Formats: sequence, structure tokens, C-alpha cells
Amino acid sequence: MKLDILIIRISFVLLLALTGYLLVPLATTSYLHDFGFTERRFLSAILGAIVAVMIIGFEMRARMATIKTLIGAAIGSILGILGAFLIGVLISIQKEAAVPAEMQTFLTISLAFFMGYIGLMVGAAKGEYIDLSVLGGIFSDKSTVQQDLRILDTSVIIDGRIADVAETGFLGGTLIIPQFILTELQQVADSPDSSKRQRGRRGLDMLQRLRNNSKIDIQIVETDFPAVKEVDLKLIELGKQLDAVIVTNDFNLNKVAQLRGVLVLNVNELANALKPVVLPGEAMRVFILKEGKEYNQGVAYLDDGTMVVVDNARKLIGKTADIAVTSVLQTTAGKMIFGRLWEDNIENNNSGENQMNIHDSRSVGFKKATRELRQTTIIEELE
Repeated sequence: MKLDILIIRISFVLLLALTGYLLVPLATTSYLHDFGFTERRFLSAILGAIVAVMIIGFEMRARMATIKTLIGAAIGSILGILGAFLIGVLISIQKEAAVPAEMQTFLTISLAFFMGYIGLMVGAAKGEYIDLSVLGGIFSDKSTVQQDLRILDTSVIIDGRIADVAETGFLGGTLIIPQFILTELQQVADSPDSSKRQRGRRGLDMLQRLRNNSKIDIQIVETDFPAVKEVDLKLIELGKQLDAVIVTNDFNLNKVAQLRGVLVLNVNELANALKPVVLPGEAMRVFILKEGKEYNQGVAYLDDGTMVVVDNARKLIGKTADIAVTSVLQTTAGKMIFGRLWEDNIENNNSGENQMNIHDSRSVGFKKATRELRQTTIIEELE
């Protein structure tokens, strides 16, 4: 598809260049008196190619606009040109002594450009207020018919998994990227902090990856809410205005958007739903990265960012250890895995019968309840 469009655009440029070469619109221009007819022919061809490139640039920008924006721009430009024509008529009927002929021509052309430009820009900006339903379905906006718009948050763009999901074809509809999100990404990419700068550049790379995917329909909207300062609140307002779904992995934005009545797709929830189930008793090999909140605990992370809390692993910080999974807790903020060292698990299994002889079932139940209470406390602190 992209190759076909490229061929058409190149052919259009060559066609206008050939037209300029054959018709030579600069043949009678007095400003080029130092050039011969052959030079003027080539200059006319270059002029035709430049005009073609400008038209293609306008076409590329118009492709990203909605049907409402295009209709508003067309109506605004027509009204602007009509107004310029009426004013030009008033100027032309003036006596030559009052307004010279050269000034009349200049004012008429300037007014045509001015009024046409103003009408185009104002009509495009106010096109979203056009109600296409009154036209009886003659013009049907894709976004209005399908109502399948998905707004991307900064966090989900930097995360990068949305690009993988979109490439598999499971993410349909039109992906909306607001201009204020692009501005925020650029600010993060220009941050003096190296970690933030790396995250911002990763987000820009992910956007370029999404745009290069011909299967995905991406639109950049200029809609902004100057009265709203926070980006998250702007996303919620834009979601309400466009009746769109916000795609994010921000837990707080997820909760606030739901309270405001905006639908949210949480990438973390999708990832948790697709993760292989980890059952208690299974063995895992993890790298103990840091100390946990509780005494003598170690914390590790899986490749997908899942936190693994390991008992009695503080001495192994900076090392790889084999652990046995004891429990798994699933929350909307993500999944947490609790475990203990594999050696401790074997010792506990070997001494299980002796422990049952010493401690009754009530003490075992008390330990289990205490462990669950500690795990719940860790979850609440993280959230």
C-alpha cells in the first residue's frame, strides 16, 4: 500500500514538472529577461515540481484529518473566498483616481488569500462541532460510525508493549495520539536526567514504530484543554469528548477515569491475563536485586516487571537463587509472587512431620494467617 502511494506521488511530481516544461508558464515573465527560452523552460519544470511537492504535503496533512475537519475547512475557505470576492468588487468599482489599478489588483489578490486562509483555518478548527447526522448519512465519519477510538497515554507509549499488541492485530480501531502527549514525550526526551531522557526517547521510538505499521490507523489530534493543567485530566476530558477509550498502564489514571465514566484499557491487566500461571510449589530462578520491606527479605523482578518477594534472601542480594513459589497475589496494579529459597523449602518439607508433632494445627493456621496478613500489608503499601 505504501509503495503504491509513493509511486503515485512520484508520478504526480513528474507530471506537473513535465507540464511546466511543455507549457512554459515563465516564458513571458519580464523578471527573467536575462534567461533564454531554454532556461525558462527548465525553470518552469522546476516550478511545477515545487508546486507538486507542496500539494503532496497538503494531501499528507489532510489524510490525518477527520471528515468533520475537512468539511469545516472546505466550508470556511469557500465563505472566505466569497467574502474576498465581494470586497474586491467594492474595490474595483472605485474610480482609478481614488484607487490605482495596480493597488486594486494587489488588494483583490491579497484579500482572496487572506479571507481564504482565515476561512480554512477557522473552519477546520470548528469542524468538530458539525453534526453529520442531519445530512442523512451522506457524509459518515468513521469515528462516528464505529466509535472505536483509543487514546494512548504517555506511560503506555513508553512501556512499548502496545506496539507488540497492535502488530499482532488484537488492537483494532483508531489510535489517537493527542498533541499534548507528544509535547510531554518531547519534554521527557529533553530532560537533563539520563533515565528520563532514555524513557522519552524510547517512547518516541515506539511512536515511530506504530506509524510505520500500515495495519494501524493513527491520528494526531490538536485538541487541547488550556484550562486543565494535568495531562491525565486532559486525557479524561478528551476521552469524554470523543467518546473514546483510554489505553494506559497507570493505575491511578485507571481509577480516576473509571470514576469519571471513561472506559479504560489497562495493559497490565491484559498482560496479567496472558501470563502463564505460576503455581505454589513450582521452582523459579531469579536474581535478588534489593532488600525487601520485611526483615531478611529479598526482592527480585521477572523480565516482565513482576515483583518476586523471597524470604531469607537478604544475604543473596546481587546473586541468582533458586526459589520455591509459596503464593501468588493478583491485583489490578499487577501480580506479586512470594517464595522462599529452594534449600529452605526442602528443609521445611523434611522437617514437616517433626514440626507437626511439636506444634498443633492451631499454630500452623496462625502462621499461615500471619503470612497472608504480611503479604496483604505489602500489597497495600505498594498501591
